[in-house]
Amino acid sequence: MSELAILGISGSLRKRSFNTALLRAAKELVPEGMSIEIYTGLREIPPYDGDLDTDAPPGPVADLRARIRAADGLLIATPEYNYGVPGVLKNAIDWASRPTKGSSLEKKPIAICGATPGAFGTVRAQTALRPTFLFTDSPVVGKPEVYVAKAAEKFDGDSNLTDGKTREILAELLKSLSALIRKS
Repeated sequence: MSELAILGISGSLRKRSFNTALLRAAKELVPEGMSIEIYTGLREIPPYDGDLDTDAPPGPVADLRARIRAADGLLIATPEYNYGVPGVLKNAIDWASRPTKGSSLEKKPIAICGATPGAFGTVRAQTALRPTFLFTDSPVVGKPEVYVAKAAEKFDGDSNLTDGKTREILAELLKSLSALIRKS
């Protein structure tokens, strides 16, 4: 198999997002034979509207779907808002999961991680997100689980991931994603 192309999606719109920084760290830690492209169009995706979900969906939606289809797998970095998944991320997944049969997410291998300034490291958001991919029949990496708590202590002032243990676990997640893709 040729190099695996992974699309990284951060569920945060913040300029200095810990989750986007986690994806940048993942780019540094990819195993041989894998590359990560970080998706930057989340802000442009309109709220899901079935009336707009036609053969010619809004441009940002068509772009997201095309990027997901072109990728061998996804790496999603999600913050946790109010014990759940951020609305902008769930909205993008809702668009990507349509049409029900043959969506860009159908059977697409996925790894999930997340970072937060809080003490629970996006455990609840990731737990809430996993069942969403049952609908699309997308296999999701089970372990390792990457919950980055107290993120401000693990990234430097330039948003570089400096915590060695977190870097190790993130690298293991990428290896598990690679194995899942190659098995699928």
